[in-house]
Amino acid sequence: MRRLYFTISFIVVVLGLVACGSKSGGTQQETIAVIPKGTTHIYWQSVHAGAIKAAKEMNVNINWIGPEREDARQQQIGIIDNQVINQVDGIVLAPLDAMALRRPVEAAVNHGIPVVIVDSRLEDAEDVYTSFVATDNRKGGQIAGQQLGKIMNGKGRVAILRYNEGSASTTNREEGFLDAIRQFDGIQVVSDEQYGGATKAQAQQASENLLIRFQDGNGNLTLDGIFCPNESTTYGMLQALRRQRFAGKVSFVGFDTGEAIIQGLRQGEINGLVVQDPFKMGYLGVKTLVQHLQGQEVEKRIDTGVTYITNQNIDQPDIQQLINPDIEKWLSME
Repeated sequence: MRRLYFTISFIVVVLGLVACGSKSGGTQQETIAVIPKGTTHIYWQSVHAGAIKAAKEMNVNINWIGPEREDARQQQIGIIDNQVINQVDGIVLAPLDAMALRRPVEAAVNHGIPVVIVDSRLEDAEDVYTSFVATDNRKGGQIAGQQLGKIMNGKGRVAILRYNEGSASTTNREEGFLDAIRQFDGIQVVSDEQYGGATKAQAQQASENLLIRFQDGNGNLTLDGIFCPNESTTYGMLQALRRQRFAGKVSFVGFDTGEAIIQGLRQGEINGLVVQDPFKMGYLGVKTLVQHLQGQEVEKRIDTGVTYITNQNIDQPDIQQLINPDIEKWLSME
């Protein structure tokens, strides 16, 4: 009986030492939860691939888990809360809402779980999160406005199809665009209040409705320029323009990429695209968080860059690398 008691006690002690060593002794890989706004768009698949690359290099595990739709705020909040309960070592988050996600982020940090924000700003939370890794979205919007204004020769009627209320990244793009386009005295913004919604289907329907509003009695489009601030709105507008036979007949600048969107650019249905680097964003989001966990000092704001692409530069090697990262290679390694 004493031998059995000694054996059980020894096992308990060993298990206790292993549990203690899993965090402090490095005997177990750290786990990082990477929580995007959604998982369907090619943009988020690129973020995922970049996160996997960083995880391999930094020798950590990642939990990739996001809401089903990019307007599911409560679902994203629940995901964060669950990761806190699971005691992950850190969180990389693309917040769906600049205000609503502050509470769960604060709760995570208060439980000793650092958070790196990617893609979209979290309002009034600079003292809470570890770092913000993202595009300069206002600058991206300004580039779109400047380029569309030039394409239109500084005159005409413009509409913007916004993305989704509460999304800080796209709001900054939209406001940056409006700042720039209004510098052209001959350009009139005739619609800036329409939202596309969280999905491509919603964006296409909103685009159809917008185009119907701006037709004359003969069915001619009375818009000269259109701007869309993300992948889903750009895709939705492209499909709506095709369905109503206006594709290529109106100046159109979009944001982000995707197979159909690139096809539209090559065919002259889209004049230009403002492109982010989501692969780099995912990569630096995870890498920055792990560096922080290792006690290294990290930058509070990391700009992942923005590029304007057209038919003239799309086949340049650096542009091809930007818009066609080897996503499948990294996703297959998870």
